[in-house]
Amino acid sequence: MDNNLIEAIGDNHISTNVDTPLLPTAFDKTDEEKISSIKKYFAKIMEELGLDLSDDSLSGTPHRFAKMYVKELFYGLNPENKPKLSTFDNKYGYKKMLIEQNINIDSSCEHHFLPIVGYAHIAYIPKDRVIGLSKLNRLVDYYAHRPQVQERLCMQILKDLQNTLKTEDVIVVISAKHLCVSSRGIKDKNSFTTTFEYGGKFEDVNYRNDFFGSLTSKLED
Repeated sequence: MDNNLIEAIGDNHISTNVDTPLLPTAFDKTDEEKISSIKKYFAKIMEELGLDLSDDSLSGTPHRFAKMYVKELFYGLNPENKPKLSTFDNKYGYKKMLIEQNINIDSSCEHHFLPIVGYAHIAYIPKDRVIGLSKLNRLVDYYAHRPQVQERLCMQILKDLQNTLKTEDVIVVISAKHLCVSSRGIKDKNSFTTTFEYGGKFEDVNYRNDFFGSLTSKLED
């Protein structure tokens, strides 16, 4: 396929489904085996750029890079790292909206592997089960730490919470800046992207308005 067409398709955020596209062999290797392999390939990239890896400042970079990719930036690819989402009986009979705001988004775009940074805001209306507040943050962090498209990230968080809480009454909003926009291409430093997904009672505009009206920070913040 022509490289220009490949780049255009990627910039249009075309995706086939909610799941992150993974090879069937994605987890055949251990993390240490992946680090060892990536280290070799990235050393070649650095050499192609003309960098001297015998320099003390650069000699350890391939290993640091590989470890960062596997253990830090993209640990969310491995389902073994998914946080346990314990839920509890809704003993208080709480049936109103519960909102967790300003959850940090620290992700990477899958088109250029550059940072996506911003915030997520989540609300749900409990039925029989509730979830610990910190679990919402951990779930966002897990899905964010993989190569992402913001639309998919929003949908993955929503679907997981709906399944975990056994309710469709969930809304997820993400507002983030993309360094692939601010540091390359158009180099727009001020623009940000907002996406939202919802279901159940949030299909009603009145519930959505209540949610957006309750946010204490501007989405672009």
